[in-house]
Parts: sequence; structure tokens; C-alpha cells
Amino acid sequence: MQEPVIDQPAPPPAQGEEEHPSLALVNSVIALPGGHTVDLLGTPAQTNHWLTQRGLAPVDAGMREMCATQLRSLREQIRSLFAARAEALPALPAAVAAVNDAMTRVPTAPLLRWDDETGPYRTAPHPTTAIVDLALATLAADAADLLTSPDAERLTACGSPPCNRYLLRHGRRQWCSTRCGDRARAARAYARRSTPR
Repeated sequence: MQEPVIDQPAPPPAQGEEEHPSLALVNSVIALPGGHTVDLLGTPAQTNHWLTQRGLAPVDAGMREMCATQLRSLREQIRSLFAARAEALPALPAAVAAVNDAMTRVPTAPLLRWDDETGPYRTAPHPTTAIVDLALATLAADAADLLTSPDAERLTACGSPPCNRYLLRHGRRQWCSTRCGDRARAARAYARRSTPR
């Protein structure tokens, strides 16, 4: 069982996160040495902050636990799709269905409203659930775009255990951050020194 860590700073974005918010979503839970994790969506306030940083929700969206749970659930479904793609394995049908469901949940046109004094007008709904649905749809569409683009060939898991983040490989780089690269190099050096000759 992994022990949660709350006050740990998040590592810098992995290669590809800035272009693909779905990659940032998958990387929003971070495995650390010692069995610890950092979950950037661990609470409704953290979820609201994460969405706000990516322009997917206003600061005062008022996220609730149900909203955070929906986002964490989509994160796990997209994570399983990324893992399947990176490892050339079949995708779980439930994960594909979850992404498709998230993409089709949002109305594509402003809704018709009627005010008794001013008459009809069109507007997009902005309650918290609509904000969350739009964020889920945006993230799911980005995941679908990434998985079907040429960039999908570069999708890989970080090569430094216990890190669980994904990145878009650039050249030979196999790590999501300098910290993970340093840890992997140190482990290789230690293995070389401790191998009897």
C-alpha cells in the first residue's frame, strides 16, 4: 500500500505535458521512492487548482469531492490507455468507453434560455458540473488526439523506478525529469560498483 504525501513539491512537467493536458492529467499522481505518492488531485481544492492552472476551470469553480473523483477516474482510464499504447498491448474496452463518454457528455452548442422580461437568449451552462464535464471532455479529446497522432510513437513510461509518469520521448531521453535521470544513473553506477568481478 502506498503512503500518501501531501506537502511534497511536484516535479517539473514531463516532456509533452505542456502540449498535451491529458499527459499532465495522467502524471498528476506521482510515485516517489519509499512507497510515497503525491496526488495533485487529492482534494477538491487541489483539483480546482490543477484545472485552473490549465485554463480548464475558473478559480472560484467550487469543486466538490464528486468532481475530483470524476477527474481521478478519467485519469486512471487514460493512464491505462497510455500504458497499453506504450507497451503495445490491447486497450481495456472500459477505458476506451470512458474516454468516449467524457467526450460526448458536453453540449456542442449554447443552450436556449428564456427570461420572462428580456425574452430568449442562448448561453452555455456554467454550474460546477458543466465546468467539470467540459474539462473532462477536453482532457479526453486530447488523450484521443495524442493516441491517434504520430506523437503516440514517442509515448513512453519514465525509465526510473518507482516513477510512474509518462512522457513523449525526445531523442534517447527516457526520464520524465532530471531528478529521475539522476536517480537512474546513480542506480546503474551503484550496480556496476557492487557487481563482483
